[in-house]
Amino acid sequence: MNTWNGYMKGVNLGGWLSQCEYRKDHFLEFITETDIKKIKSWGMDHVRLPFDFNIVQDKSGNFIEEGFRYLDSAVQWCENAGLNIILDLHKAQGFSFDKDEMESGLFGNPVYEKRFIDLWIVLAARYGKIGPNVSFELLNEVTSPAFNEGWMKLAEKTIREIRRIAPEVQILLGGYWNNSPDAIKDLINPPDTKVFYNFHSYDPMCFTHQGAGWVEGMPEDFRLKYPFDYDSPEAEGAKKCYEIMRMPWPNGKSDESYFENKFADALRRGKERNVLLYCGEYGVIDLADPESTLEWYRQIHSVFHKYGIGHCIWNYKSKNFGIEGSHYETILEEILKSM
Repeated sequence: MNTWNGYMKGVNLGGWLSQCEYRKDHFLEFITETDIKKIKSWGMDHVRLPFDFNIVQDKSGNFIEEGFRYLDSAVQWCENAGLNIILDLHKAQGFSFDKDEMESGLFGNPVYEKRFIDLWIVLAARYGKIGPNVSFELLNEVTSPAFNEGWMKLAEKTIREIRRIAPEVQILLGGYWNNSPDAIKDLINPPDTKVFYNFHSYDPMCFTHQGAGWVEGMPEDFRLKYPFDYDSPEAEGAKKCYEIMRMPWPNGKSDESYFENKFADALRRGKERNVLLYCGEYGVIDLADPESTLEWYRQIHSVFHKYGIGHCIWNYKSKNFGIEGSHYETILEEILKSM
């Protein structure tokens, strides 16, 4: 079984350089080298670092050296600790996975596309030759399938430019529906063996995002234990959530077979194209009860192990999913063992 060596179990550093308050004191204090050492002590082999374009590039396309120094620090801390790191462009100029922001201005816009490619050229020159310790994720969570054609064209151009500078750097490519495994089928065939397919998994959403106020149609007081039978009375509330969210309702039971079925097509496409799969985000909101949360992690980890899928928990701290927080205290050790 082929696996992505050095990127088999990790944790996201969300909320540091993305989805955050853009203040210097936050950048200096939210994540420090002490956090990286703690992550290493948990037995992780890598971190994924989401960062927004405006950390390192202003709205005119000029680069911000101070912003790059935060990335420099993260790369150095990981090297010191013996961890690998994925640099994930979480929000680009003209595109955000957040519908409250500019969602669709990037694709097909020559100005924004050039700034996107220029940014990756600079990142490639700065970090692309460090070796397998640093990998790149071109863009986080494209939303609508309507953007796929433009995204694939831009991704091809960007990979080509990166390869001129950093022919060996490993690159992650994800698809629409917020990096859904169901979108793998519509990704381009990678130009080389160092480009991998990336997906995210928060399924079933009615469990992992229960009570999440930012999810359209999700009642903030909704709670659901896991596992559950999709045809059981306790699932009726979840079914109504799915109807409001216009998401297809699953069949059967919430067990390991659910994840096997969910990943089946992506696994088949990866095998056909000889491309490794990686799950860059998965996790459970801190409103779910701990016992249910632990069972969900055990199930999804079992399937990741079965198919050799590298994975990275969302999230290290904060962002309603932080495993470092008090909510996870009683189950964290068991979650880490199951990874």
